[in-house]
This record gives sequence, structure tokens and C-alpha cells, in this order.
Amino acid sequence: MPSIYLIGDSTVDSNQGPIRGWGWALPNYFHSDISFFNHAKCGCSTRSFWEEKRFEPVYRDLSVGDALLIQFGHNDEKDDERHTDPGTSYTENLLRYCHMAEEKGATPILLTPVCRRYFSGSNSLLYTHGEYALAVRTLSKKENIPLCDLKSASRELFLRLGPDLTEQLFCCLAPGEHPAYPEGHIDYTHFNETGAFVIAYLVSNLLSAHPYFENILLHHDLRQKTVRENTPSAFHPFF
Repeated sequence: MPSIYLIGDSTVDSNQGPIRGWGWALPNYFHSDISFFNHAKCGCSTRSFWEEKRFEPVYRDLSVGDALLIQFGHNDEKDDERHTDPGTSYTENLLRYCHMAEEKGATPILLTPVCRRYFSGSNSLLYTHGEYALAVRTLSKKENIPLCDLKSASRELFLRLGPDLTEQLFCCLAPGEHPAYPEGHIDYTHFNETGAFVIAYLVSNLLSAHPYFENILLHHDLRQKTVRENTPSAFHPFF
């Protein structure tokens, strides 16, 4: 059976509770005999992931028939040593990962960066990540690399949920609620376990459009059952 590898930033990284990336929950939407290797790392951009040699074990272990899911952007836009330009170095780095996966006979999948929760009022969500999402879409079309537009899918869901329900997907803690954050924590970028299950559900639906995943994803009814079992009932009408 194929293995699925993930590379990306903290929104993909399994992390440690109470923060969870969607890569932590994704295996729940696949048949149990599919192996997952989540190499995503908190704080990484396409540049720093390469410079820190984090792709080396991925490249070493990729085999014919495997898949590589790639989502970066949150840290590429940072104004520090991790920064990349969406029109040049960002897409060049993404393409390098894709080509190296193809060299090993694996299938690369590009994902646009998942949306942050930055509402303006109750019906408007601010755009984040600048030109990075567009750069991924453009690269996918130009190079004929499979795309999952997670940016659009998550944005659409957040607008349907509204500010209050969307907040319940993120790591927002009251003082004393979790020992890791005794004074509380408000974070509109990183997900909690509920958010990880919800975003992974979106990812699974996007992946289902690609023939590669046809026989390894659970049927939609089972994926829907899984997300409902792992989220509060208030979310269920939206799935």
C-alpha cells in the first residue's frame, strides 16, 4: 500500500496539545492500512524547511506510488530569514519539492495555505497570505501538478460558520483552561483538536477529486461520520 508524506508548517504539523495541525487528524479519513509520515514543522517556510535539511529524510524514504502533500505560506510571508518571494523563490522551492518527489515515482499534491481567522465584522473575512495562494494555483496550472485549494475551501467554511463558531476551531483558551497557557491564549492561526479534524475533513474532500486517492480514502459517508464524531454538534449542519 502507498504511504502519504506531509511537509509544511505548524498548521500541518501534529504539534502537541492543545495546538494541533490538520496533518494530525488526516489519517482518520483514510483506510487504516495507509501509512502517514508527517514531517511538517512548526515555524518552517519553503526556504527554512530546505535549509534545515528537513526534506532529506522525506526524499530518502519516498517510494514509487507514494504521495507528498505540500502546504507552506504562513512563514514564507514573514519578514525574516524565512521569507520567500511569492513570484520567485516561493514557487521555485515548491517546484523543487514536487520534482524531487516525482524523481522517486511519488505523486506531489500542492495545497494553498489554510485560512486564518481574521474577521472584519460578522460577514467579511480578511484575506491573508498575500499573493502566496495565487502563486500556488498558478504553479499548479503551469506545471500540471494536482492542487487542493485549501485556502478557498477553509475561507468558504469560515464565512458560513461565522466568527463565533470559527473561533472554536482555533487555540483560544481562557486563563487556567490549559496548563501550557496558564494566563490564557488567543491564537487565530493555529487549530485545536476540533479545528484539526474540521480542516482535515476539508482536505480529504479536496483530495477525493484526484484519482490517486479514490481507493485509499474512506467513503464520503464515513468521512462525514468521523468529523461529526470529533466535533461539537453545533458544527454538524455544516458537514
